[in-house]
Amino acid sequence: MPEYKAPLRDIDFVLNDVLNAEKHYQDLPDCEEATPDMVSAIIEEGAKFAERVLSPLNQIGDQQGCQWNDGQVTTPEGFKEAYQQYVESGWPSLAHEEQYGGQGLPESLGLVLNELVGTANWSWSMYPGLSHGAMNTLDAHGTEEQKQTYLTQLISGNWTGTMCLTEPHCGTDLGMLRTKAEPQADGSYKVSGTKIFISAGEHDMAENIVHIVLARLPDAPAGTKGISLFIVPKHLPESLTKSNGVSCGSLEHKMGIHGNSTCVMNFDEATGYLIGPPNKGLNCMFTFMNTARLGTALQGLAHAEWGFQNSLTYAKDRLQMRALNGPAHPDKPADPIIVHPEVRKMLLTQKAFAEGGRALIYYCAQLVDKAKAHEGEEKEKADALLAFLTPIAKAFLTEVGFESANHGLQIYGGHGFIAEWGMEQNVRDSRISMLYEGTTQIQAIDLLGRKVLMTQGEALKGFTKILHKFCQAEIDNEALAKYVKPLVELNKEWGEITMQIGMKAMQNRDEVGAASVDYLMYSGYVVLGYMWALMAKTAQEKIDSGASDDFYQAKLKTADFYFNRILPRTRSLVETMKSGSDSLMSLEEDHFVF
Repeated sequence: MPEYKAPLRDIDFVLNDVLNAEKHYQDLPDCEEATPDMVSAIIEEGAKFAERVLSPLNQIGDQQGCQWNDGQVTTPEGFKEAYQQYVESGWPSLAHEEQYGGQGLPESLGLVLNELVGTANWSWSMYPGLSHGAMNTLDAHGTEEQKQTYLTQLISGNWTGTMCLTEPHCGTDLGMLRTKAEPQADGSYKVSGTKIFISAGEHDMAENIVHIVLARLPDAPAGTKGISLFIVPKHLPESLTKSNGVSCGSLEHKMGIHGNSTCVMNFDEATGYLIGPPNKGLNCMFTFMNTARLGTALQGLAHAEWGFQNSLTYAKDRLQMRALNGPAHPDKPADPIIVHPEVRKMLLTQKAFAEGGRALIYYCAQLVDKAKAHEGEEKEKADALLAFLTPIAKAFLTEVGFESANHGLQIYGGHGFIAEWGMEQNVRDSRISMLYEGTTQIQAIDLLGRKVLMTQGEALKGFTKILHKFCQAEIDNEALAKYVKPLVELNKEWGEITMQIGMKAMQNRDEVGAASVDYLMYSGYVVLGYMWALMAKTAQEKIDSGASDDFYQAKLKTADFYFNRILPRTRSLVETMKSGSDSLMSLEEDHFVF
């Protein structure tokens, strides 16, 4: 059976050595309790829960799946009990306000817990994960009464939450949605419509489910300007045994994440309550979406880390052939496959993406802390940088997480194709990450079109200035020259290729769509290069100060691999971006035949 071991040493390295979490928490108001000892204790306990409780349920969830019976959903064996243990341990309340029952700890610390939980068992983690987004939406846009009624119960974990956007006829284009909300004399609304692909929409793990639903008021303008946001609970708070006109019509039959219930949800004049201003629901929902997108970026890290751990164990044990330079283990009938360069390349790719992805996500999480805790210029700066990095983190890390999961299967050879080893499940579970919460293509358009070109490049400059400052500070550091020199060149090229695309787009807007995914991936490789340079700098400083731990040498060698073998992928991306839209758009629609 595959296993998961929390990478506590690497988490500590990124959190404390690279990102200086202690100082970060000290600079946040009302975070006195986030001391190094407290943070370490929380992470260690979270690791035990992930390893001992959730990891053994991962394959069970995949094999059993969720069961639907007359509108009721039963989760796989052990899921409900694990959730109760999760609630009793106080994990749902970790990063929420004390006045509503939370522990008041930073969002970035909660994200570390989410990594542990999600890597151990992604399907299970989606139940509390969707609740977290619902909490953030209520906290940002709900009334005080709504917070006291719903937010407190979500924070306690007694209730869970969902986000209900997609309908059978519309996914990304939410301007087409048809779900309606009729106002009532008492100030409530009757919500009617059907939503699909609703993760954790119905289950047996909590006594109530709070749906955050997009719908239209009767007098709403057409398109996205006429969408409002509503709280629609499965059961009204005053009667937890009585249906509120919310039902699960069916479960989707899916490629992966079988342990999570993906539901068709029917709202039949269900009582709901408006969140935020009328016709501003999409703006309010972006609070939920941004939370979910960073959470999905975490999924890319999870599948890369899980794939690497289990691939590494197998590669050290599996004996096949001899090393090309002669027997590495002459006492054995053959050498372990880790001696072969191509196996090493796959393992190092997984390692580079997992550890680099961890640094990027933790970096983004600290920006979330800053945007939430501060006001004025500091908040605006954190928000702007986070807005730029979120589509990169979400799309890039899920793409390379899927690549890493596939490498894991490949390392196992034929055994990887067999279910009992767990590698094919990791591939299947990871595939959804590039689709939900906005596909890679949507994230790419958001990055290049909205975030970069529509701001005249200001969003990009916010990050390239940080990269430039780092490179200038380390320009004379001989130990880092092999990392700094390519980053200086890429940083300059990044601005140049952006300008070229922008100039061409002024004549033909298809140029943005044609370049967008390549642009996003290029951006991702550069951003991860910066993260690896930061980690290499930290590791070198530890070595220079006398540390003899192999961990730091391994960091430097993995950084070398990233810069020599992964970062050069940017070269082909530049060529495809420059090639423009003609080769994509010149073939007439009627000529697409078979």
